[in-house]
Amino acid sequence: MSSVSISGLVSGINVQSLITSLSAAYQQPITLLQNQEQSYQSTLSAWGSVQSSLSSLQSTVAGLQNITQLCSFFGNPQDKIKTIHIGGTNGKGSTSNMLASILQESGYKIGLYNSPHLIRFTERIKVNGKEADREYVYQFIQKLKQLPKEIQPSFFEFTTIMAFEYFRQQNVDYAIIEVGLGGRLDSTNIIHPIVSAITNIALDHQNILGNTLEEIAAEKAGIIKKHTPIISGVEEQSIKKIIQDKANSLDAPFIDATTIDYALESDLMGNYQQRNGKVVIGLVEVLRKKGLAISDENIANGLLHVQQNTGFVGRWFEFSKEPLIICDTAHNQQGLQMVFDQLHDLPQHKHIILGFVAEKKIDEVLEILPVNSTFYFAKPSVNRGRDPHDYEDLLQKSKINYKIFKNINAAYLAAKQNLKKGEIIFIGGSNFVVGEFLEKNLQE
Repeated sequence: MSSVSISGLVSGINVQSLITSLSAAYQQPITLLQNQEQSYQSTLSAWGSVQSSLSSLQSTVAGLQNITQLCSFFGNPQDKIKTIHIGGTNGKGSTSNMLASILQESGYKIGLYNSPHLIRFTERIKVNGKEADREYVYQFIQKLKQLPKEIQPSFFEFTTIMAFEYFRQQNVDYAIIEVGLGGRLDSTNIIHPIVSAITNIALDHQNILGNTLEEIAAEKAGIIKKHTPIISGVEEQSIKKIIQDKANSLDAPFIDATTIDYALESDLMGNYQQRNGKVVIGLVEVLRKKGLAISDENIANGLLHVQQNTGFVGRWFEFSKEPLIICDTAHNQQGLQMVFDQLHDLPQHKHIILGFVAEKKIDEVLEILPVNSTFYFAKPSVNRGRDPHDYEDLLQKSKINYKIFKNINAAYLAAKQNLKKGEIIFIGGSNFVVGEFLEKNLQE
């Protein structure tokens, strides 16, 4: 793995100034909590201007040095909670939320750390489906002002320690921690979980993790700990062997989830959830052996009520049924292929709204687009968003029926206007696209 990229560093912005901006943004929610007449949307706008800079901020220090120092500064809260670690390329969020739902149905108090968020920063940190308290976020940011100058954390590093400390304060029974990126050098890899999982391996973030599946698998396998069971959902035999060999070298029990029979229903409707479900069942079986009381009824109810129990949205999410509007955050080639395959199986004409980030290989995406579709391209409203005019030559060569719009909501309004009875709208291509759409249109 190459060292952490610093190309995303925001010119002229240091951590202390960002903390000051964060403090200002989060002072506002506290005031609004006391004044019900004011709109919370103004708070989201204040926070959004800060997070657009923070989200691209990378640490200048590769590895676990920063997170180790951060955790030490806060008294190592990660060592005071029981954790479950979920890694892999695709399916980390779905797997962690399905498991959280099952454990909640079993009566346990569950912390859940996911990334990225779609609308609100506090989506990243939840306890039994309830987002972290805004007051806590504000007070935590004040503590960050006291950091020694030698600790220069990235956005993800200080959200990770924020989650650890919140779960400690909330006295959770278990905290499910989703890997941010990679595994070996990810900030979350400071934990010592009771069980871990690697959902799958696919090409993504090659500039950081490596250009081959083998290189990426080695990085993902970096979360495997000595004597700690590892559940693998990896299907390719040569890649699976990399995971298993790493487990064997650490005397970590290896459970191949691809051999597990899975025929349970879930409110997460994507066909790809069958693969994630097998990993979840593998995790549950290990947890049962460790003494957790999880009944078959808990499993069934947990899988059927994931969205209700955890607030999880964005994965083959049916925004509405009439007309049928589906959102999915799939963004790498493997994820998009699975989503487009499912769309392809639907006979209705589809209106597909897509947006991508700058590093996306558009030519590869165009090769797998569903047929019987009208396409609407727009730039996500983030710094990394890519203007469709930059790749319009590829769109023209593909001979698809398309138009370009100034933003995601404009594309959505056009699709709605063109929609005929029985047709489908799909929104995807990036977490940012789905988040932008939901923020504009989701009624809380």
